Amino acid sequence: MPTIALVDDDRNILTSVSMALEAEGYHVQTYTDGAAALAGLAANPPDVAVFDIKMPRMDGMELLRRLRQKSDLPVIFLTSKDDEIDELFGLRMGADDYIRKPFSQRLLVERVKAVLRRSSPKVEGAAPEGAEKVVLERGKLVLDPERHSCTWDGKPVVLTVTEFLILQALAQRPGYVKSRDSLMDAAYDDQVYVDDRTIDSHIKRLRKKFKEVDDDFDAIETLYGVGYRYRES
Repeated sequence: MPTIALVDDDRNILTSVSMALEAEGYHVQTYTDGAAALAGLAANPPDVAVFDIKMPRMDGMELLRRLRQKSDLPVIFLTSKDDEIDELFGLRMGADDYIRKPFSQRLLVERVKAVLRRSSPKVEGAAPEGAEKVVLERGKLVLDPERHSCTWDGKPVVLTVTEFLILQALAQRPGYVKSRDSLMDAAYDDQVYVDDRTIDSHIKRLRKKFKEVDDDFDAIETLYGVGYRYRES
């Protein structure tokens, strides 16, 4: 039974969303502030975390920043209806998805299911047969989908589920251009809508992570107005 962590200072949201997730068969952990959540997520790691941005003691951005120092746990964060800055900043920090308030419980449940499908195929169904399971080696890059592990020149690079899927889609065909739409298809469930800026934010995050282990990293190329491609060194 997958475990979902909910972090929000609005107890009404915690109660209603918990009931919706439990009705789908999920186990739910709840926290009312970021500081309590940080300790709880470390002690009892869930399969997916959903948390609000604006919370007491420690807000969602700081919680995400600290979480990403130690974990690649899939994260969906909740943001105000018109707060685009929060959305882009959160994605660049390593969130996998976001939902704008107010939201329907059904939408949140479907987003959680989508993240679970991407991160743990065995939870929602068998993983597709074929090349997706094979360890992918492209120059200094090694991607192991079975272990969700990534290394660059032998050094580990911790990626979120979404980042891993985007990089895998690029690296599968070095030199070929991938449009933003095709990267969306590779990384997101087909029931989930995202815009171009979401993919751009994940690409920026990927580059930053690889530059932290190799200052000369330039394997992901931007073709303005077209998309991205992986250049094998």
